[in-house]
Amino acid sequence: MTPRIRMPGFRRLTIVAALALPFVLTSCVDSAQSTVGSKDVSAEKIPGTVSPGTTLTVGAPDLKVALELSGQIDKLPFKVKWANISGGPQCSEAFRADALDICSAAEIPSINAHWTGLDTKLVAAKFRKDPIKNPIYELGIAPGADITPLADLRGKKIAYSPGQAQGALVLRILAEAGLTQEDVELVEIASTGDVYPTALGNRQVDAAPLGDVNIKRYLTKYGKDGGTTIRHGLRDDPAHLWALTESVSDAQKSAAIRELIIFWARAQIWIDQHPKEWVAGYYVKDQGLSREDGEYLVARAGHPDIPADWTAAIRRQQQTIDLLAKEQNREPFTADLLFDRRYEPVAAEAIAGEGTPS
Repeated sequence: MTPRIRMPGFRRLTIVAALALPFVLTSCVDSAQSTVGSKDVSAEKIPGTVSPGTTLTVGAPDLKVALELSGQIDKLPFKVKWANISGGPQCSEAFRADALDICSAAEIPSINAHWTGLDTKLVAAKFRKDPIKNPIYELGIAPGADITPLADLRGKKIAYSPGQAQGALVLRILAEAGLTQEDVELVEIASTGDVYPTALGNRQVDAAPLGDVNIKRYLTKYGKDGGTTIRHGLRDDPAHLWALTESVSDAQKSAAIRELIIFWARAQIWIDQHPKEWVAGYYVKDQGLSREDGEYLVARAGHPDIPADWTAAIRRQQQTIDLLAKEQNREPFTADLLFDRRYEPVAAEAIAGEGTPS
């Protein structure tokens, strides 16, 4: 594993603590400046039709289920190999192994990919309507940590995963609170499974960003002991389809990706309009959650916002790049490099008239 960034106020989980937290993984954020030269594909024409023999390997398990439940999966005009992976670390590894064409991920993986020599493009963007009211994450507070306003984080131990969306959120929260890394102790723990709730419950960290059902489960398990969560008041909702530049550079694969985006956009609307079917078919049957947990997650998600114009999304991505570059000692770069704007109108046009584009 390559060396990691050493930052003031930053340490990894100690061996003793790691033994108490099974499955703790550290994020691999390479400190070497191996930034890739991003290929400009803007002038390459995407064919109007896709050959039925074209194959895409897609890492988006939730999309597969949505297409099955909505009866659309057999209507895809090309072949798909569904990979049971999603999210930055898994997708990055598969991209590097040339075993994946496109996947679903948040905003941070594409940034880290650029910094570590992996040439990729964002080809679709989805957000949440009223994202402050419907955040993905809340800041979990350990029993007895005595943190109410964000400024109370001063001097506290915070779980931090530099290669994941949760890590960038921690840096944003510190900036919002007027704090720096020097003012807190960042403890490197990758956010996998229930690692963060367990670290909070065992009081190995004072604060950690918790997402989705982990919020509910943490409060249920540790609330009686004084565990709480607080809203951070920041946007944390970017979601993307993320592809290898090599794939969007291939004529037939680029056409297949355009068609996949159309089905993806329509699937987001189907999910939004069929919450009961989605809870039963995805959260309960596919993910093994309880119906109550599924309903909780649907309520938290609010409604999708699929923009027809990526200008604001690129501006927010640039702010994230600049923040991470400053805090992780990286070279800043232009966010436009990460977006393949040939696909910019595709998703919104696919759902035109359904009231969700912005």
